Amino acid sequence: MLGLGAAGVLTAPYLQRGLESFLGAVSDSDPTGLTGLLPNGGGFRYYSVAASVPRKGPEDYRLTVDGLVDRPATYTLDALRKLPQTRMVRDVQCVTGWRVPETPFEGVRLSRILDAAGVRPDAKAVRFTCFDGTYSESLTMEQARRPDVLVALRMRDRPVEHAHGGPVRLYVAPMYFYKSAKWLSGISVTPDVRPGYWEERGYDVDAWVGRSNGRTDAPTV
Repeated sequence: MLGLGAAGVLTAPYLQRGLESFLGAVSDSDPTGLTGLLPNGGGFRYYSVAASVPRKGPEDYRLTVDGLVDRPATYTLDALRKLPQTRMVRDVQCVTGWRVPETPFEGVRLSRILDAAGVRPDAKAVRFTCFDGTYSESLTMEQARRPDVLVALRMRDRPVEHAHGGPVRLYVAPMYFYKSAKWLSGISVTPDVRPGYWEERGYDVDAWVGRSNGRTDAPTV
């Protein structure tokens, strides 16, 4: 019995990764979105608003920064990895009710990327686009400059997997998870907030956990 227990402990991480990989692959080609109802061992649901999402890697991933900036830029995955990295461990709260506690994220603070681009005085917001070709999100400039908003390269102490929005995703720690856009490909500085994909469908633009969308969830900590 002790031997079986030890074997279970040793093999559990590999079984979980296998389940995540399987569900992620299925969700890539599931236009119904039904796979989003299935939790994996880590508690996350897989969901995409696009029928399929291309895979990107070090050779073809690009993140563009443009709009009301003095120094537009394009980052490769390697260039993002070379920037100073910030790690934080916070809960993830979905607006549909599920929560994954104490989830590590690591990446570049969005404020650092904005500073490098030279945001112009008339800029009031930031818009995010994704290489799924469909999803978008926005933050006010004040929200975007918070220290707990990351351009995330790692999640749960390993590179962000495709099914979780990799290789690069947004992570907005104090807001519901729909603000943390997956498959991030564009950061555009704008004169005002432009509602994102879910805001256009009735979700709150300011999505503070426990203080929006008619929900009273505990703040993410």
